[in-house]
Amino acid sequence: MTSQQILLKYWGYSHFRPLQEEIISSVMAGKDTLALMPTGGGKSICFQIPALAKEGICIVISPLIALMKDQVESLKSKGIKAMAITSGMSKKEIDIAFDNCVYGDFKFLYLSPERLGSDLARARIQKMKVNLIAVDEAHCISQWGYDFRPSYLQVAEIRQLYPKVPVLALTATATSEVAEDIQKKLLFKKNNILQKSFERKNLAYMVIKEEDKLGRLIKIATKIKGPGIVYVRNRKRTHEIAETLHANKISADYYHAGLDAALRDAKQDAWVNNKTRVIVCTNAFGMGIDKANVRFVVHLDLPECLESYFQEAGRAGRDEQKAYAALLYNDSDKIDAEHNLKMSFPALDEIRKTYQALANYFQIPIGSGQWSTYDFDINDLCAKYNLNQLTAFNSIKFLEKEGYIVMSEPFYQPSRIHFLFNKEQLYKFQVEHNSFDDFIKLLLRSYSGVFDNYSKISEHDLGKRIGKTYDQVKKTLKELEKMEVLSYHAQTEMPQLTFMTERADAKHISISKENLQKRKEKAEERMSSMLHYAESKTKCRSQLLLSYFGETDSYRCGICDFCLQRNKLDLSNLEFETVAEQLKSILFKKPVAFKELVNSVKNSKEDKTIKVIQWLIDNEKLIYDEENKLSWKT
Repeated sequence: MTSQQILLKYWGYSHFRPLQEEIISSVMAGKDTLALMPTGGGKSICFQIPALAKEGICIVISPLIALMKDQVESLKSKGIKAMAITSGMSKKEIDIAFDNCVYGDFKFLYLSPERLGSDLARARIQKMKVNLIAVDEAHCISQWGYDFRPSYLQVAEIRQLYPKVPVLALTATATSEVAEDIQKKLLFKKNNILQKSFERKNLAYMVIKEEDKLGRLIKIATKIKGPGIVYVRNRKRTHEIAETLHANKISADYYHAGLDAALRDAKQDAWVNNKTRVIVCTNAFGMGIDKANVRFVVHLDLPECLESYFQEAGRAGRDEQKAYAALLYNDSDKIDAEHNLKMSFPALDEIRKTYQALANYFQIPIGSGQWSTYDFDINDLCAKYNLNQLTAFNSIKFLEKEGYIVMSEPFYQPSRIHFLFNKEQLYKFQVEHNSFDDFIKLLLRSYSGVFDNYSKISEHDLGKRIGKTYDQVKKTLKELEKMEVLSYHAQTEMPQLTFMTERADAKHISISKENLQKRKEKAEERMSSMLHYAESKTKCRSQLLLSYFGETDSYRCGICDFCLQRNKLDLSNLEFETVAEQLKSILFKKPVAFKELVNSVKNSKEDKTIKVIQWLIDNEKLIYDEENKLSWKT
């Protein structure tokens, strides 16, 4: 089948979105390809279609477990065989999953990047007929990007197993420097970037300096009709702000990673299905949610970088209708940003203390524990070992960047079982242990494939059918596991923490001073860019964002807060820039009095020159000195 036929058969679309077809053609031609597409641009189709068009299996590397699971379920619903191997799975589950991909007719294997470092993964991948390697969130491979994960560097080693298989790297948030680094780290045979402009012509970016942020939010949510997202950095505030909106007759709910999975799903579904209008959330919300008609995204707190802001703001207006992305900002935000940056770089002693606490918490002796994975509750860790939670969290992030551990996002893992006995052994067991007979028969009637794979189960459903409580069902399953009849994993919704190396002596934990310094410099650059965006009064918001991502030839959007003020001058962009450039040239030499400055500008009517000067004064680009002369603020 052609790419067009596959698109129609499985997705029901007759046409590709902009750039999708070019990316697919590049991959089909065997070229290593870096695809830069904004959030909601349809990145997954770009690797799913070429993988379906070719014989063999596509390996997809992704750091987001919830997103992997969503994509696997979506592919299965289309009748496409797909598998995900994540940090929450047991060794036995992983072994079975790899076997299915080697010997079954699976088309997609989703892997979290840390799995690539295991000998098992490499041995099994070598046995597969791989047709494509897709690297999602590819900016994670760059040590100088905003979300570096060292396990991504191992993709290059997997490439060496299949030197002729193309790599498709995808991201929505790469600067020019990071895009170059991605291609280098992934061993591209030839640089090949296919980029869709990050410009969103229907999205009006606004920065509003505001002390009463809640009051302004209520005005925005009242004035702009339709669904909205409100981002904050504190879990507790999500609840408080949602209640305030609700008290002002605005349908709202809150969402953060600390809620249990069933509640998160219920809140998300209510918002997606328009039963809730506004969702107030931390950055845990939004990834993988395809809701096209979001009319506004408001940030009440300053994001840590423009990459995060652009991705979150970009969830508005995917239906290409007018939408708004508003950042509410005041002077205290700068103080908070500087404090957060400082806290993001804990002292080496604090990092070692956190590592020691983790080792004690999970009872891992020195020299063991590599590839061991645990449910992880950071609140419990900090309470037991008297750690500051923010310091511990940032220490864990540093240990991740140095390759010692990996912490996944919270995600829901349903309960599952796999029979270790074959059918003959199980029959013999049932005869000898009559008290388990009815329960085993119920399992076999209720769930298929339990001898070959792990099957999802529900303890509640089993209890209803056999007249037992949830706890009684769990107890019976654990007894059968103890007798080695089956393997049982109870449901969990905790983050997972995996030790990537053998547990080291904490005092030997080392972090390169050079790397530490460069990471700090890069973090300061990102914070500075975020603050510059928030504080800028003299450039189009869209142009500021686009230039950060390397698009330097864009035009004013005409709809952001800056452009709306400029539009009131009744001057064309050319007229304004012509006058402004002359003013800049004159004032760079020396300060000049207002009247003399007006007379110094050539080829412009006096009233237009005055408008430009007054606008630059109002926006603090021109400032008066002690002699009442104007100078250009650099």
